[in-house]
Amino acid sequence: MPILKLYHNPRCSKSREALALLESRLGSEGFEIIRYLDNPLDREQLAALATRLEGGARALTRENESEWKALTLTDASDAQRLDAISATPKLMQRPILDTGRRAMIGRPPEDVLALLDDA
Repeated sequence: MPILKLYHNPRCSKSREALALLESRLGSEGFEIIRYLDNPLDREQLAALATRLEGGARALTRENESEWKALTLTDASDAQRLDAISATPKLMQRPILDTGRRAMIGRPPEDVLALLDDA
């Protein structure tokens, strides 16, 4: 079974809910928690994650954040999105569960459970 990774922001209620769901299903040892604001992903890691995520780099981007709006990127390319997230990790969507083959955004948090059968 691949190592499951939860990209987590403890200040986000959806992220905390997804974490609780995974802990109740898998226990605390069944997956790795990546606090991506404390340990940001580099550009290459973000690009790889985007390929596993339905919707790619667009889905990975939190477009409602003021930092994104300040960039005034209309029709941003995937490269622009990945560069922006790399420079400002707060722009990465959360929570995300990654199986190594597929990744899913936990909005709603229950969506991450769909990946458990795939892992």
